[in-house]
Amino acid sequence: RAGEAHAEVVALQQAASRARGATAYITLEPCNHIGKTGPCAEALIQAGVRAVVAAMEDPNPIVAGKGLARLREAGLDVRCGLLAEKSAALNPGFILRMTKGRPWVRAKMACSMDGRVALANGTSQWITSPEARADGHAFRARSCLVVTGVGTVLQDDPLLNVRYVDTPRQPHRLVVDPRLMADPDARFFREPKAMVATTADLDNPIHREGIDRLAARGVELISVASQSGRPGDRLALHDLLRQLADRGMNEIHLEAGPALVGGFWSEGVIDEWLVYMAPVFLGQGMPPVSGMPELGSVEAAPRWRLIGQDPVGDGLRIRLVKPHPVAPQ
Repeated sequence: RAGEAHAEVVALQQAASRARGATAYITLEPCNHIGKTGPCAEALIQAGVRAVVAAMEDPNPIVAGKGLARLREAGLDVRCGLLAEKSAALNPGFILRMTKGRPWVRAKMACSMDGRVALANGTSQWITSPEARADGHAFRARSCLVVTGVGTVLQDDPLLNVRYVDTPRQPHRLVVDPRLMADPDARFFREPKAMVATTADLDNPIHREGIDRLAARGVELISVASQSGRPGDRLALHDLLRQLADRGMNEIHLEAGPALVGGFWSEGVIDEWLVYMAPVFLGQGMPPVSGMPELGSVEAAPRWRLIGQDPVGDGLRIRLVKPHPVAPQ
């Protein structure tokens, strides 16, 4: 986690005197700058490590080969590139943020065998099994931020925190609320780390009471550009993702209704699908994504890459990614 000792320092502390003359195997190039922690390259040198095998160079421009160069300068035997692809798959969000300036977006959905995420009246609790819900919470726990839309907050009054698995820290939680319609007393805002992304005019007196009530709960408001340029209209999601990247967020876990998921889809910023399919048929109901354009042929449909299909409870968990060079593990 940001601000805590990096893996190299923790390993050196555990190894103590045994580190002298040893070979260090590292998934990512050690840093050589002072940020929230000290430089790992210097820690390896001072510990007397003889050789370093790094799986990949750090894509962070602040590092970008400087750590490896410092180790070589100090006389260590340095090699880089072993299992680079597998190493990159351990942290796709960090790599995407460093190379593209935005976080990795994982869209989660729980659906029936006929692809419905809720009944026609909006009821969705519970399509999947307790085991599937717990597994979904594990993916929440590994993310930096859980994102939902104001419609979900208004209809379901969710917490969207991690409850069904143990976690050393809770992710941040953000509601996309262009017009500031959510009730500041909603359960979503009663837990720490809540955020609101909006295109509303924050200087408009009509919003003052709500903004003050959110501020009193410690909720962070993010002002985002709208697609039309008018206050209160749909968010420009690229602007939101850029701002989240600037806050150091690597992985976004999207749990939202069809309209917001459709917005992420149309802007091309969903990188992964996490699908829990239950052994039920709902018939008429809500699709997972709305606003998708009609296709003229099957060949025109984007084809995703399957990276996992596993039984969870009485259903199936499916993971799909774009044909990125890096697929998460």
